[in-house]
Amino acid sequence: MTVAPTAANKFLIDPEYSIFYRSADLLSWESNASSAYSLFVVLSGQLELTLTNARRSVAAGQLLILEPNLNFSATGKQIELLHLAISPSLTIEHAVSMKLIPTNSTVAFSETIIQSEGRVNRILLDLTSELSTDKPGKEIIVRALVEQLIVQLLRGYSIARLSDELELSRVGLVDRRIRRSVELMHTQMDQDLSLKEVAAASYLSPFHFARLFKKITGSTPHNYLAGLRSTRAQQLLADSNLSITEIAARVGYLSASHFTKAFRQATGTTPREFRKALIDHG
Repeated sequence: MTVAPTAANKFLIDPEYSIFYRSADLLSWESNASSAYSLFVVLSGQLELTLTNARRSVAAGQLLILEPNLNFSATGKQIELLHLAISPSLTIEHAVSMKLIPTNSTVAFSETIIQSEGRVNRILLDLTSELSTDKPGKEIIVRALVEQLIVQLLRGYSIARLSDELELSRVGLVDRRIRRSVELMHTQMDQDLSLKEVAAASYLSPFHFARLFKKITGSTPHNYLAGLRSTRAQQLLADSNLSITEIAARVGYLSASHFTKAFRQATGTTPREFRKALIDHG
């Protein structure tokens, strides 16, 4: 895949999807479990990902799909890539409308690493190109391309996953056994939540809750909450004029320096750098 040169980092944040374009001599970042489906598209170089129980190498011209609630760390040298985070609601909505899955199931993918050929390749090229343009209507084209990409991946690689535990809720795709606790994390992330408080929302002791949560998500409750805070901070950086200090307080950090350190760990960039690289999507 050949693409035109783009600025070192570009980020586009939308309520239903986020797009991260990265170009770096040395890439290193960690991400806690997310409710989104993650797509990694390597444009040049090679990406090394470490998942909860596996490692994946993604070469140029390949696309990696990760399902929700997976931790990963990523590294790469002389690398250029797209990272898309797509909400389960948008993915499942399209799968249901395409009659690929029944309404009581979720979406899984039969393959995790895909060659970006044919239509998928053309969509990715157009998407990468559109990120660097300032022409009117960019947000309309980007959304159309994201939805086309979802349709192509669903057509070629999706399978229905029936589950008595997973459900699509207002906080994303989540196991019903911990849903109330995850909802508490979402609604009160500006508070200093204790493990006891979070566990109580699911009517479990802190010990049993922590074990169940780690088994389900592959992440500790503390790290999962850090991931939620990072995602909310990205939205606030994109959609508000709040200062870094104000955003830090709204997502539960007592100081801007603590927030900056956590944000850098989760995204590979500082809040200030992230805001500077944001693409106005209208």
